[in-house]
Formats: sequence, structure tokens, C-alpha cells
Amino acid sequence: NSFVSRTNTCGELRSAHVGQKVTLYGWVQYQRQGLFLVLRDFQGLTQIVIPQDEAHSHVKELLSCAPVESVVRVTGTVSPRPLGQENPKMPTGDIEVKAEAAEILNSCKKLPFEIKDFIKKSEALRMQYRYLDLRSFRLQSNLRLRSRLVMRMRDYLCNLHGFVDVETPTLFKRTPGGAKEFLVPSREAGKFYSLPQSPQQFKQLLMVGGLDRYFQVARCYRDEGSRPDRQPEFTQIDIEMSFVDQAGIQRLIEGLLQHSWPEEKGSITTPFPSMTYEEALAEYGTDKPDTRFGMKIMDISDVLRGSDIHFVQNALTYPHGSIRAIRIPQGVRYLTNKDLESLKESAKSQFNQEIMEIICRPDGSLKSLLTKFLGEKEQSELIQALNVQEGDVVLLAAGEHKQVCSALGTLRLLSANLLEAAGLALRDPTAFHFLWVVDFPLFLPKAENPTELESAHHPFTAPHPSDASLLYSDPTKVRSQHYDLVLNGNEVGGGSIRIHSAEQQRFVLEKVLKEDSEVLSHLIEALEFGAPPHGGIALGLDRLISLIVDAPSIRDVIAFPKSFRGRDLMGNAPDYVTPEELEPYHIQVFWPLEEKEAKKN
Repeated sequence: NSFVSRTNTCGELRSAHVGQKVTLYGWVQYQRQGLFLVLRDFQGLTQIVIPQDEAHSHVKELLSCAPVESVVRVTGTVSPRPLGQENPKMPTGDIEVKAEAAEILNSCKKLPFEIKDFIKKSEALRMQYRYLDLRSFRLQSNLRLRSRLVMRMRDYLCNLHGFVDVETPTLFKRTPGGAKEFLVPSREAGKFYSLPQSPQQFKQLLMVGGLDRYFQVARCYRDEGSRPDRQPEFTQIDIEMSFVDQAGIQRLIEGLLQHSWPEEKGSITTPFPSMTYEEALAEYGTDKPDTRFGMKIMDISDVLRGSDIHFVQNALTYPHGSIRAIRIPQGVRYLTNKDLESLKESAKSQFNQEIMEIICRPDGSLKSLLTKFLGEKEQSELIQALNVQEGDVVLLAAGEHKQVCSALGTLRLLSANLLEAAGLALRDPTAFHFLWVVDFPLFLPKAENPTELESAHHPFTAPHPSDASLLYSDPTKVRSQHYDLVLNGNEVGGGSIRIHSAEQQRFVLEKVLKEDSEVLSHLIEALEFGAPPHGGIALGLDRLISLIVDAPSIRDVIAFPKSFRGRDLMGNAPDYVTPEELEPYHIQVFWPLEEKEAKKN
């Protein structure tokens, strides 16, 4: 209550305050029959008793007529609630304030929706009136937790471990590879700035500059179009260190999260488990496994190798062919035939992968189109290999290793959603399972042209020391010093040890990635002036907070987010500008005919 004229907030009064005269400011949550109203501020609720005597008739009239969500000031005396009228669900439920004076500071017009968490409203409406949505307890709580967590992170990094908080430029130039960047016109004809998708180059240059340890709560920008649960502008906890290895970065982040973790969410155990990229793909079908539940992908190639099943034998002739399966516990009870068909259709449409199901009957026998091709011994080995129990459903896939694992990994998550929707508790919503994924490939074939390579992470990632020589002979086999931090199946951080040799950086750009190294000449030149070995990481703050508070979307932990299509529905941005405003930037807009007519109308 420092610096303001209230004596208390609406959430702090207790029985110990009885008899005190207080002044409260807040919004009218609701008012009942001219007898009392509930006043709300950022901290909580207080019941205000409206006076009924003639001496305070003006106070009664003012408070009885105040529209919901009007801002009022109330002065009165704290009193205990009448016996039996206490509200144990409210922290202030043992007291009430008997109003003696009041003032409406600002009246509220009719609301587009009620300011209550349990009232459902469309997300578009919430974002159009975001300033009203921010009054909800849920958003208030999320933003305050976010603020506390960031402050603790600053404390850990700057005060305990000597990091320097440095602001890096927002206007820069295009970076080769990676996500698309937003362009900002300049007054030089044909020249544009780019908004950085991360401070990657700057933080490396800070290491060349000898700062040793850098940190920033960084605003980043990616023009990714209509991608679900992504934002065109987002925040990351950006970190870089000199003279560090992968293990050092991992220990730093584990300590950082342990130090800043909200007490009300329990404690987290360190060190976090670690898994290689190949292990993650083989067991979970993804590089960001949700380890809160089992249903791992199992390799049953050896069990079926001697079978007469044509598609199985065909799959095993591939260079990387395998037969794998997942076991869905109690699938017979919780999954319908429609569910199973939908799972098979997902694998077919997303991965062009055929799926066979096997059902374990109550007598322990298997029901499947495959069983007529399998002898008793093979069926028994299959049951043993997958630990199949009565009532389980097995989904089996055969083909190229990566495709099979990716398809089964997706079905694993879809099956978990179906099981939970049917009432089976599978993933603990209060559990936080962190995991490091390491040893990623340094390069991947381009989707549009598999004969060309692109960086799996970014072009500044250093090769694994054991694979350094392969960089020049067979770059497709090189592992990287890249590491991802995964939480409950979501990537919440990623980083790497960087290339600090100008010669190696130039080779990667020009010979492997076929990029024009001139675009990065400033960075390559900096590496020639005694660049120290260095590495770093960035944590996605929005994603991390949304997982901590179990928000349905990252938009629920950002004060003013953009819509699914990247629009600000409140301010109606982006918006048109006039030709006169564009002239200094040497830009003209040529409208398609139908858009020109629509704009005219």
C-alpha cells in the first residue's frame, strides 16, 4: 500500500483488523439487493456492507446504483461477519467492511462479457477486450507468477553467478536459414532491417568481446504465419557463456530452474535425466518425449523375422527397416472401434503408414488379421516381448525406421488423449518431468530437396568432438553439440556449444549448407580475432510458464498476445498505411483488383 491513498488491499483484511477504519479501492464484483457488494482488486475480494440508515442514504444510493465493474473508493470500519455468515472459501471471509463513505471514481458501461473465470467466452472476444480479460483472477495469477519467476532468474544469474544483463538490438539484418523474419523498411531505397528471431549472433559477439557471461530477457520475432499456439513475438531467457561445455550449461539451467521454481508447484529434482536423439526417436517417436507415462515403442523385428507375413518381410528388406509396436493398456475397455479406426487413419494421412491392431482377449489369446500367419510359438513370443495383458490393444507398424517410429509416436500421444477422455488417469497434470535430449544430428536433408542439407539447429552449432573429422568427409553422419530441454513432451529450451573457429564456420556455411557466407562476414571476421570457446541456451519463457500453470494456450500467460493468425484484435494490427507514409521508404503497394475494390468499399 506504499505510495497510494488506500490503507489496505481487498485481499488482506482479516479478523485481526476488526475495529480498524480502512479505505479500499477496487472494482464492483457484484452487488446484491442494495444490502452489500463485493469489492475486488488484484489481491482479492472484500464484502462491503451498504448502510441502510438515513444518515448514510447518499452512500446507499451511490453503492446500490453502481454498475458492475465500476471503480469505487470505500471508507468504513472492519467488522466481524454475523455468526453463521462466514465464508471459508474467501481469505477475507471472516470479516466485512461497513461502508461510511464512498465515491464512484469511474462508472462502467455494459460489459461485452462477465469478468468471471467460470464464464465461458470466445477467445476472439477475450482478445478484443484484453484489458477486461486481464481483470480475471486466472490471468492476474499467471502474469504475477511469471513476474516472480523472472525476478528469481535474474537473481540467480546476475547476483549469484556473475551474468551481465545486456540488451541487444531489435533492428538487424537477415540471418540465413531458420524461420522467416519480419522485414522493417529503411529510408535507403531497397534496404530493409530484419527483426531478429533470436539474439544469437549478438550473444556470440558479446563472448568475443570478453563479457564472459551474458543474459537477457529477450524479445524475439518469427514470421511463421498461422501456426497453432505460436506467437509472432515471444520472449526467451537468453544465455551465453565462455569456456563452457555442454555439461556446464546443463548444470546451470538445472540450478536456475530449481532456484526460480514456484514453491506452490512443489520441488523439482536435479540432475534431469538425459536421452540421445536416437533413443528418443526409437522409444517415443519424437525428439520431445512426454515421459510422464509409458506405452513406449517396442522393437519386435526379431520376433516376426521368421514369419510368413508379406508386409513384414518386405519392410525388413529396407536399409533401415523395422517392425515396431506400442501397447495400449486396457485399450479394449477404453477405446471404441471408431477410436481405433481414427488412429489408423491418422497414421495413414500424416505418415503414409499402415497400422495393424492386435487385441488380447479375456482368455489371453490374440485377435488380429495377423494371427493366422503366426504360430503358437510366435504369438507367445509376441505376448512376452510386449508384455501384453488381457484387454490390451497393440498397434503394429512395419517399414522404414524413422517413419514407423514417428507414426507410432504420434499414435502414442493420440491414444493417451483418448484414454484420458474416456476416464483413465494416465498423465499426472501436477507432475513436471524434465528431460535433456542430446546428440542431435548436425545436419538434416531438406524436405523440399533431400540431396541438400540444412542445419538441424542453426549454422553456428559445433560438431560433436568425436565426429569432427566426419564434417569434411561425410557431414550427414555428424552429431552436434546441441541439446534440448523438454518438459512433459514440450520443448522449453534449446542450445548448443558454438563453432568458434572462423575456418570451420566458413566451411559449414559455404561447403555444407551452400549459403552465402558474406551475409555473416561480420561474425566470421569476429571469430578470427581470438574468439573464446563458448556455448549457450535459450529457454522459451511463454511455453515454460504455460506448462507450470497448466494454461490451455501460451496466450494465457502473455499480457497482450496475437491471435492464431498473428493479428492484434484489440488494436486491429497490422493496419493499412497511406501512400504518403510509405513514400520515404520507397515502397508502393500494388493491390490485386478484388482487394482494391474491397478496400474502396
